[in-house]
Amino acid sequence: MDLTAFRDSLKDSTPPAGTSKGLQALWQDAKGDWEAAHTLAQDTPDPEGAWVHAYLHRVEGDESNAGYWYGRAEKPHCQTSLEEEWVEIATALLGA
Repeated sequence: MDLTAFRDSLKDSTPPAGTSKGLQALWQDAKGDWEAAHTLAQDTPDPEGAWVHAYLHRVEGDESNAGYWYGRAEKPHCQTSLEEEWVEIATALLGA
């Protein structure tokens, strides 16, 4: 699946089958369900989950908490727009 197909799936009622929890979290975030996205990210105890978790705390406006999760993901604290970061993470996870 590529980014275009992933974005197209946002018209559906459930995330694409076979996608990682990190991608499912990004999908839920794009659908406007931050709580579901956050729960999925919390349930993913690896760098992928930490990266998505960091992004979600940026969405929430909690830069301090985001910084903690960027550290866990071994990623620099993102300075781009939320949309740009969403695309960056989704692209990376789709290619994984």
